[in-house]
Amino acid sequence: MISNSDLEVFFEATRERVDRALATWADRARQDPGGQVGEAIAYSLLGPGKRLRPALVLAAFEELGGRGDAVDLAAAVEIVHAYSLVHDDLPCMDDDDLRRGRPTTHRQFGVPVALEAGFRMVTLAARALAHGGAGLGLSTETLGTIGSTLFRAAGAAGMVGGQVLDLEAEAREVELDELRDIHRRKTGALITASAEIGAIAAGVSGEALEAVCSYGEEIGVAFQIADDVLDATASSATLGKTAGKDAAQRKATFAALLGPDSAMIEARLRVALAIDQLGAGGINSLLLNDLAYFIINRRS
Repeated sequence: MISNSDLEVFFEATRERVDRALATWADRARQDPGGQVGEAIAYSLLGPGKRLRPALVLAAFEELGGRGDAVDLAAAVEIVHAYSLVHDDLPCMDDDDLRRGRPTTHRQFGVPVALEAGFRMVTLAARALAHGGAGLGLSTETLGTIGSTLFRAAGAAGMVGGQVLDLEAEAREVELDELRDIHRRKTGALITASAEIGAIAAGVSGEALEAVCSYGEEIGVAFQIADDVLDATASSATLGKTAGKDAAQRKATFAALLGPDSAMIEARLRVALAIDQLGAGGINSLLLNDLAYFIINRRS
């Protein structure tokens, strides 16, 4: 296990690299599409955040032998994540006013602008992905695989489909297996894709790539469990978003189904399984292991 200070150094360095890349793409959005939509995109991209998903891209890429700078691939994943938050906060979805300690995008710019900004961010992510692939000298086939991985995770089979299932599960009882399935898609798909994209860009394939994907799936569920527990137990000031929304909206959550303590036991089990998956694939990475533990030990 690496020290907490080393992990903090990694996160700080990653945030700085990714934030610089996001600032470049935000400037491009201010020019194209420009106007209020461009400003809304920039606002959404430049908000504070953990940058966990791009950290996973870069950690997988660098730990598994990648050469060059994969920061634009990491930025592409974060752009997709930021788009998902813009739409997730809308009145027709979670109807939230606060995100990362600031007004949500639709509160700042209005619902029509936020809607269009979110859709435009998907194409912006594709541009960042193409730019990153060219910078790394990836083949057309490899870049196509990475693009398919990202946008499949973001679409109906992944994040968007999971969001629909999450809405449909409100105010009704769900079993643990169903809840896991919802969040393997809603939250876990993009987290899995983050690790997978970094590994593919590094040239990983076969059993090792399968191990990375299995790792991503397990930590994706663990991330959602930790989120559910934080929503139930932490303050809005700590979270940077409205606490207690899950209970108020009668969401199906791990904290509600299992209770906070049992939910965290489940999260720790998922992390252990994730690390076991890496070992089974012949991958020995202290950084990837510790990122898995960070996911369940974070405070926001």
